[in-house]
Amino acid sequence: MRQIHIANSAGRDATVTFLTPPTPPAPRPGLRDGEVKFRRYLASTPEGMHEALQQAHGEDYGQALIDGDPEVDVERVGRQVEPIARVFLTAAGEVMHAVPAMVETITDPDGTERERREPKDIPSNITAEVPPVMWTGKTMSKRDAVRRFVFTRTVALRHTDGLSFDFLHGMAKELAEKGEVVLVGAGKGGKQPLVLRENGTPYRGFLEGRVDGERFTLLLHLSNMELKRPA
Repeated sequence: MRQIHIANSAGRDATVTFLTPPTPPAPRPGLRDGEVKFRRYLASTPEGMHEALQQAHGEDYGQALIDGDPEVDVERVGRQVEPIARVFLTAAGEVMHAVPAMVETITDPDGTERERREPKDIPSNITAEVPPVMWTGKTMSKRDAVRRFVFTRTVALRHTDGLSFDFLHGMAKELAEKGEVVLVGAGKGGKQPLVLRENGTPYRGFLEGRVDGERFTLLLHLSNMELKRPA
């Protein structure tokens, strides 16, 4: 179970665990008389691809397809493919036997490439070895939050003992009574986005509390996209 070092509104901090809340199972496809199962079948071979056909029969090979079906390998096309393995190909279509070098591409908002560089390792900034995740003091109603930000992931903070229960319950109660979410951040003063794991996506974090007597839920909603009206 993963851990997060977090502080409350008073600046008191503790290390607690977090997990992804359970979600209901997705609907399963099926018919009235049974379940639908998906299978993979071979649709073509390298010899039946456009480049190979063009090289063998010329630029206009439409008549060749009608006359002899050269794109169909009757011995292999239509066979069930299982199991499968992912491979990386070179620009020439050859299988790579070594991990390729990764290049990080920086683009402008309009998609124009601005810079290429070697990727840098980004450490997680929510662990016990770094300053705690802080409340920034910026709050907003739940209604405004879901209208302004796209939440791509949500995790639930979980206590490990009686002390951490009281700690998290107090945070959840404070937020629930106000009906608000609070923006949280990492680093000194909570000015940095949250990176949950090494080289993970930087997120804005929003804490939401729900309380029912002694029962509570403290959710950390994560967003890397803000909704804005076009200029």
